[in-house]
Amino acid sequence: MLKRLFLLLIILPTPVLAALEIEITEGIEGAAPIAIVPFGWQGMAAGAPLDIGAVVAADLSRSGRFKALPTRDMLTKPTDATKIRFRNWQALGQDNLLIGQIRETGAGQFVIQFQLFDVYKGEQLAGYSMPSSAKSLRHTAHRISDMVYEHLTGQKGAFSTRIAYVTVKRLGKGKSQYRLQVADADGFNPQTITTSAEPIMSPAWSPNGEKIAYVSFEAHRSAVYIQTVFSGKRERVSSAPGINGAPAWSPDGSKLSMTLSVGGSADIYILDLITGSLRQLTKGYSIETESAWSRDGRTIAYTSDRGGKPQIYQIPVQGGKARRLTYEGSYNARPVFSPDGKSLAMIHGQGGDYRIAVLDLDSGLLQVLTKGRLDESPSFAPNGSMILYAAKKGERGLLAAVSADGRVHQKLVMKGGEVRDPAWSPFK
Repeated sequence: MLKRLFLLLIILPTPVLAALEIEITEGIEGAAPIAIVPFGWQGMAAGAPLDIGAVVAADLSRSGRFKALPTRDMLTKPTDATKIRFRNWQALGQDNLLIGQIRETGAGQFVIQFQLFDVYKGEQLAGYSMPSSAKSLRHTAHRISDMVYEHLTGQKGAFSTRIAYVTVKRLGKGKSQYRLQVADADGFNPQTITTSAEPIMSPAWSPNGEKIAYVSFEAHRSAVYIQTVFSGKRERVSSAPGINGAPAWSPDGSKLSMTLSVGGSADIYILDLITGSLRQLTKGYSIETESAWSRDGRTIAYTSDRGGKPQIYQIPVQGGKARRLTYEGSYNARPVFSPDGKSLAMIHGQGGDYRIAVLDLDSGLLQVLTKGRLDESPSFAPNGSMILYAAKKGERGLLAAVSADGRVHQKLVMKGGEVRDPAWSPFK
């Protein structure tokens, strides 16, 4: 079992060569029907540079809470409010209607206007106009999705956030190429942050979404780095003898907890990023790893095998007595707090299967969300609606996502490659 726990620290990620393709494998029955009409175009070219309506439809459908009407089933395609005939959309069983226009204002510059309607009341629920460059059109589409989602659900949308993940490409003769990549939440626009001939793992976003901490073996030994996503500037913050692993940011971004073995056994340490001071938090002969900060920054949850098998414990950041949190199952590891701080996602092992589960911290109720044989590395969306995780299909690694209530399931597949170690960015 100790071997399994160490695998969480040093498991080798796998490669990404193109955008991730998202497949919704299980959705919510009774998802709200919504019609998203192709946006109108006013510009010099024959057509708009991006089908914004299609991006919004894909976003909302991916949430599992909406069912977008196929364009081919639309009786009309209005782009102006005066052209809407609500009876047409009522006849099609639609609850809401989204229309919009893209207007070119200069070279590579646009204004996007959209309106959201309640079909049965015949009322406008929202209407916005926003500028965008050609490069930012897809991001603008995701922002529209966020606003529509929030208006209709009351929950902030996370479509304009990003995900980080690690890939590996086998080059033959025992050599590999590892990449830390960042992409839009829908898998588009992948960008390589760093590349190495040695393993990269455990990416963790800073609270402001500007930096990523990760572990690299590029010097043939583990070290923790912090890298600025936009500029590529990076700093090595820990290269102690032995294990340097599992970095996690404090909520205010001023500290980094990590697993080090400078004292002989693997323990949780806290690095002050302002002063550079390092403080040992856990002490003992057991393996203490995979720390996660509570949302108020007062406690840290982590994995420990002090009881003989990996379970999750919680300890005050200032030190003190650790309290065990998990009792159900023989294996619970890799904790991560939900954005509201009310629950923990984790890897739950039972009977040889490792799945993603969520523990309600008030009631102690544990709910298993996934059905895979080797699901790991859970990461909450910043609005708490979905959990991104790594999974296996045969021998191939892929990413998957499940809603926090377990009703929506997705697969994020990379054609011609594998991908692991996901981390969902915070809101910016």
